[in-house]
Amino acid sequence: MKLPKWNTYGFFLFLICHSLFSGRSSGHQVAFYVHNKCPFAIWPATAPNTGHPVIADGGFHLTSGETKRIYAPWDWKGRIWARTGCNFTSNGQPACETGDCDGRLACNGLIGTPPVTLMQISLQADGTKPNFYDVSLVDGYNLPVSVTTKQISSKCTIGGCSKNLKNSCPMELQVLNKNGEIVACKSACLAFNLDSFCCSNEYGSPEKCKPSVYSKMFKDACPYYYSYAFDSPAPLVNCASKEYIVTFCPSSWGGDRSSI
Repeated sequence: MKLPKWNTYGFFLFLICHSLFSGRSSGHQVAFYVHNKCPFAIWPATAPNTGHPVIADGGFHLTSGETKRIYAPWDWKGRIWARTGCNFTSNGQPACETGDCDGRLACNGLIGTPPVTLMQISLQADGTKPNFYDVSLVDGYNLPVSVTTKQISSKCTIGGCSKNLKNSCPMELQVLNKNGEIVACKSACLAFNLDSFCCSNEYGSPEKCKPSVYSKMFKDACPYYYSYAFDSPAPLVNCASKEYIVTFCPSSWGGDRSSI
């Protein structure tokens, strides 16, 4: 049976509106391909800055070698990190050895417990301006991560680490699991909460807050990351793209399961 004219028109209008306003059709979103190259499972997580929506439910599971594509609005600002050693069936808190968010699989906006290696990004609203992103060890380290645009460019790439920080992490910064294994390395700020390490109060400027023996150790292992708050030159990358690849345990990292 032929549809009435008004109904046909309404359906056609619906298709146009759906094409214009659905994120994937309009291109008003940015895609992140989150890839797990670690030889074990991880639980990537996301948290938005204030005023921005939660993406990918705030967290998900990736087996070794698996990639998941997630989407963010093109003006999104927030962070991505990986959780390790998670067990969400034990009803215990924390559920993860590193990066835990109140024992939940879907963090739903909660920030992970440091120390974790943080990928931070600020997307620009019109989709044509460069997006700003970095990797930070200001609160510490749990896994290496690399970030690049899908069309790989050296100027748009944040490389992984040349060394496994857990192997050189001093005792005073170590985070151990219940088996006594080192699962993360705290920053000096997180470990000691001193203004001189946290670049706060009277040390709240680049002139007053200088690299410490701890931040230099971080920088030596992971030269592309922020090693402390006023790291210079600032390892901030700005590149325009609608697709980014975020890889945990990239090939430039020589770690294995036993060493982390």
